[in-house]
Amino acid sequence: MPYISKNDRPKFDDILTVLKNKLPEIKTEGELNYLITSILNVYLQQKGERYATYNDIIGVLECAKLEYYRRKVATYENIKIINNGDV
Repeated sequence: MPYISKNDRPKFDDILTVLKNKLPEIKTEGELNYLITSILNVYLQQKGERYATYNDIIGVLECAKLEYYRRKVATYENIKIINNGDV
């Protein structure tokens, strides 16, 4: 998980609160992709177009994917194994 200090979280938590309360339902993977890509484009604009920035973005996506799998998907799969039996 991308652990940042508790002091740094409020500046992002305000935005997340707005998203949770105002964001319309995300109905498709395309809409989810659009939101994620838009955030990445803001980072790219702030940091500038260069290899290091693209490397940052790809690294973050890969690590977020792995961490999401570890914390959410693997837990879900373990519950399903208990409920339905292993392969």
